Amino acid sequence: MIEDEAKTARATLIGLKAEGFIPFLASTGEEGFFQANSYPFDAIVLDWMLPGRSGLEVLKTLRARGFKKPVLLLTARDALKDRITGLDGGADDYLIKPFALTELGARLRALLRRTTADSPGKERQTYWRVADLEVDLTLHRVIRAGKSIELTPREFNLLIYLIVNAGLIVSRETLAREVWQEVRRVTSLDNVIDVHIAHLRRKIDDDFPCRLIHTIRGVGFVLRKEDIE
Repeated sequence: MIEDEAKTARATLIGLKAEGFIPFLASTGEEGFFQANSYPFDAIVLDWMLPGRSGLEVLKTLRARGFKKPVLLLTARDALKDRITGLDGGADDYLIKPFALTELGARLRALLRRTTADSPGKERQTYWRVADLEVDLTLHRVIRAGKSIELTPREFNLLIYLIVNAGLIVSRETLAREVWQEVRRVTSLDNVIDVHIAHLRRKIDDDFPCRLIHTIRGVGFVLRKEDIE
């Protein structure tokens, strides 16, 4: 989701979670454009009125670069000409603010079904494996070396973010925004993140010879097989 208004973003992220999605947030057009080009998201919910680069500019640039995933344009601009402009600019759907979160969830599911139907051989990724660690999003299951590991919902979401970005260093600021949905940096949250990382590492790494979750001092965390500390 690319949305700069903090209250709208927070409420929508909570609603999307309730609808069964794992949402991530970018608060500017530039940040959203970077994330859309860097990570394998299934769909984008895009606000039109953004600081700097507008949502429509982001959308047109993504489509020009060959971005194929569905994009739902979310905006208070309800004039017919605006809807036409948005759809002609590359949006797959258009939802007017204020909106019902349940309708947003239903529209996203419809877009994802349509995408799967259009590309029968390309299903969205719900399973990841790094070394002997397996994560199944559909079954909400984590297994390492054949051993089932129980995680809290927050630990599971944290692990999903790390494994989706396996091999990339993820900062505490990014985790605060993407996993905790804190749209503004809260320094006190760093300790909370460190505690959750420690709990997750204890469950994922402590009983196994090869560590997967590494701390990059002063930078953040990375999930990968190589022991780099």
